[in-house]
Amino acid sequence: MFALTTLDIASRPVACLEIEGRNYPLATCAQVLDQPALDTSVRDLFEDWPRSLALLEQAAARRSALDGHEVSGPVRHMAPLQYPGKVLCAGANYHDHLAEMNVPNAEDKSAQRLFFFFKPPRQAVVGEGATVHMPIGCQRLDWEIELALVIGKTARNVLPENALDHVAAYTVAVDMSARDLNKAPDTFYKLDWVAGKAHDTSCPLGPRLVPAAFIRDPMDLGLKLSVNGQIKQNARTSGMVFDIREQLAILSRIMTLEPGDLVLTGTPAGVGAPQGTFLKIGDEISATIEDIGTLTVQIQASR
Repeated sequence: MFALTTLDIASRPVACLEIEGRNYPLATCAQVLDQPALDTSVRDLFEDWPRSLALLEQAAARRSALDGHEVSGPVRHMAPLQYPGKVLCAGANYHDHLAEMNVPNAEDKSAQRLFFFFKPPRQAVVGEGATVHMPIGCQRLDWEIELALVIGKTARNVLPENALDHVAAYTVAVDMSARDLNKAPDTFYKLDWVAGKAHDTSCPLGPRLVPAAFIRDPMDLGLKLSVNGQIKQNARTSGMVFDIREQLAILSRIMTLEPGDLVLTGTPAGVGAPQGTFLKIGDEISATIEDIGTLTVQIQASR
């Protein structure tokens, strides 16, 4: 088993192959193993994912030859994907989250409609650490742990039964939500999805990308999020209203999904809004997804 990471080394993003907690720069892997050059950006690997995956498998199989070439010393995980083509997010896609938000008929799938919103890839996506800034003017910043997937094969009008063939890898994401900026009660539409969801640093991602081949069942993974050590969300992806296959089928009817696109698949119950509990500067969020890992970020002042 292996994963992909992007590390901050001398203030530069360095794409790495991660094996058993050790990180080997992709460029070094190709040089040491006399392989065809791997892309030095994780993002570029998805342009020809079958070829990239085969080379990564070969490198992992020869891991002993790489010993001594790993990154040493303390490192910071940047967002593993620098940067997605599109960032698409499923809204209100867990039965228990619908219930806590007082959505009518929360347990009735036929009464729900799957919808999506965008986040700006270059401004929203950040990695671990003190990377999330309070949106300007926000008083109600909320958390939402989400399983995220990366597209590895162009998808257009795909069938649910074939949809997972288009997924290259999975990672942990947190959809940072400015609940007060999201609301527009004096307008006809009542909601402002750009102000509420698309602010800078609103999509922490990481710490690694795990190839889909190593995720036994993406529809039955444990998710857990804590704020300052207190568990807020604790659920499984089996609680989705529309599963990953259905999401990709619906999305690919709306638009073409391309290699390197990122899809966030919704959040379970336990967000702050129903209790009136929101994040403040200095708070620490830790988000864990089974078989992937833990992403930890801290809230900083507006900028």
